[in-house]
Amino acid sequence: MPEKPGSDTPGPLIFLRLALRTLFFLALVPMAVADDKLYIFTENYPPYNASATGQGFAHNEDDITGICTDMVKTMMERVDYEYVMKMRDWSRAYEWVQGRENHALFCTARTEEREDEFQWVGPLASIKWTLFAAPDSNIQLESLEGARRYKIAGYKGDVMSDYLVSEGFDLVMNVSGEQNPRRLVLGQADLWVTDGLVGPLVAEKEHDITGLKPVLVFRETPMYLAVSNETAPAIVEDLQAALDEARDSGALDSIAQRYGP
Repeated sequence: MPEKPGSDTPGPLIFLRLALRTLFFLALVPMAVADDKLYIFTENYPPYNASATGQGFAHNEDDITGICTDMVKTMMERVDYEYVMKMRDWSRAYEWVQGRENHALFCTARTEEREDEFQWVGPLASIKWTLFAAPDSNIQLESLEGARRYKIAGYKGDVMSDYLVSEGFDLVMNVSGEQNPRRLVLGQADLWVTDGLVGPLVAEKEHDITGLKPVLVFRETPMYLAVSNETAPAIVEDLQAALDEARDSGALDSIAQRYGP
């Protein structure tokens, strides 16, 4: 017959229960401390965010550079929060950050469709939504509507690509945009949608392709640090105040100037 709990429970059993209970609560302490740290993600998207090692991923802030990256680092120097910065594929990082406390993602275009998905700290920089054609292309566009008859290269999770898909344009997409310049020169796509600064840099660095033709700039959008809705608003306020302070001091302008026009 099992022994009934109570005052007759042997001393060693009581000690064992207390010990196990203590170990359980001690195991929770490191988790609580870890939750106070900020986990900040980005993608390889030069010149805004770039891997210093040449890889498409990075595990710490020392291996990540770029306009937005340096702005975020400057902001973090002005707050007392510990943080970890990692570089991952955009679509995976975008999904990972949502729903997790003290997680954030940059540079994220702030659009009407995304407004309620995050809390926003910024602006950091702006992207120009640009359609590029191959160097030998004869394509000319007066408006975005004229691009409907062409196949457009984009990538999964990118705000520009997602917008064109939602508007019924013909897009070919992958998990990253690094192969898209090659799609143009091989005739696998007629146009490539990307930021006006990013396109030529990626084309030359990854494929030694120069002379891409910017056919149309059809929108400009500010980019932000997107903070998960599960993060305490007080943390978001602290980050915004630190970024505003960096902007007022001229530090953000200095960062942008270092990376050229």
